[in-house]
Amino acid sequence: MSKYFGTDGFRGEANVGLTAEHAMQIGRFLGHYYGRDRKARVVIGKDTRLSSYMLEDALSAGLTASGADAYLLHVTTTPSVSFVTRTEGFDCGVMISASHNPYFDNGIKLVNGSGEKMDEEVLLEAEKYLDGVIGPFPYATRENIGKTIDYFAGRNRYIGYLIGLARNSYKGMRVGLDCANGSTWMIAKSVFDALGATTFVINDKPTGLNINLDSGSTHIQYLQQHVLDNKLNVGFAFDGDADRCLAVDEHGQVITGDHIIYLYGRHMKERGNLLDNTVVTTIMSNFGLYRALDEIGIQYKKTDVGDKYVTECMRKHGHLLGGEQSGHIIFAKYANTGDGVLTAMKVMQAMIDKDLPLSKLAEPCRFYPQVLKNVRVQDKDKALNNPAVQQAVKEAESLLGDNGRVLLRKSGTEPVLRVMAEAESDALCQQVVDGIIQAMKQADLVIA
Repeated sequence: MSKYFGTDGFRGEANVGLTAEHAMQIGRFLGHYYGRDRKARVVIGKDTRLSSYMLEDALSAGLTASGADAYLLHVTTTPSVSFVTRTEGFDCGVMISASHNPYFDNGIKLVNGSGEKMDEEVLLEAEKYLDGVIGPFPYATRENIGKTIDYFAGRNRYIGYLIGLARNSYKGMRVGLDCANGSTWMIAKSVFDALGATTFVINDKPTGLNINLDSGSTHIQYLQQHVLDNKLNVGFAFDGDADRCLAVDEHGQVITGDHIIYLYGRHMKERGNLLDNTVVTTIMSNFGLYRALDEIGIQYKKTDVGDKYVTECMRKHGHLLGGEQSGHIIFAKYANTGDGVLTAMKVMQAMIDKDLPLSKLAEPCRFYPQVLKNVRVQDKDKALNNPAVQQAVKEAESLLGDNGRVLLRKSGTEPVLRVMAEAESDALCQQVVDGIIQAMKQADLVIA
């Protein structure tokens, strides 16, 4: 993995970890890489952060200086960039966003010409350019200099595409939308209004400084209260760039990505549309999801944490539905990335098709209590493979039997092991996790 581009793009505090110079250099690289034998075409979207405008200008300058044409979608969602890139023949797409992070962070996400996360070999080449290992690249001159094009029409086509996917009218449905003062602040309402819903929108007044602030999928308690106060049928909360969605049922209860995978997987199976009878999850999905899927005979695969890995598994094996507990849900027939508005529409489709409230659709997927503790260790691999730790894990698994699970995983950025247990009670979870941590301490593996 590149040292700049993680599983979800190049992220950092704006003008600290991610600067305008970085953005210009990425633009210079993309313009050169895709324009070696022709004029490259690159589409750019951004969220509502104050720094997104600066990074958009810098990217555009880099692209046009290398001879590429930059098409600007302006404020839009990450999935819309993916859609426009793959359907309109662009060489690649760029989304400027730090997703659910606070306003002072930002990020640059790259997608390839198929609208999927950028190929690793291209990211590694970009890193070499950023580090000065390759280059410098020549500047375009005279008629070869690129231009910027206002491309709001692409965003409008994406909205039209979503509306065209709906099979049902939403007339008579009272729907809450929490736009996180981010990318969906106009798009989500446009879609739901067009489909006939009565919408109750909150956090749709971005200032550049309030994206994700006490709002959206990371602060869903505000939507819960909004649903209860207004007696709504359902509520949907998006993150800053709208590649994820969580829901709230009519009783104000949170419906996670795991619930959505369950209820829509079941919906597809009942209609003969879950062709391989398999959904894709990550190792952090709740044990209750797997119990619920077992009961209805749906198979599942588990990947490492990150929608990147879910998408790769789905693409490799041809699976149609997958996602994360956090609300990144991928409907492979319709999109190559998580799409929060599309996810909300699919939940609506299940509710209307079955004529049931969301609480009833999600009811069989009962979450098990979970305890997760981070343990600082001297050597992550040594701690994972220690015989005493492995024995403690085996004993924990024996204690839980078929009514829970244990998971140890390494942090990707810190000297930390994450010890997690799910069981039928909080007390049992705590007992299991503490037993494993005690084994680490007795083996002198823990940093005091």
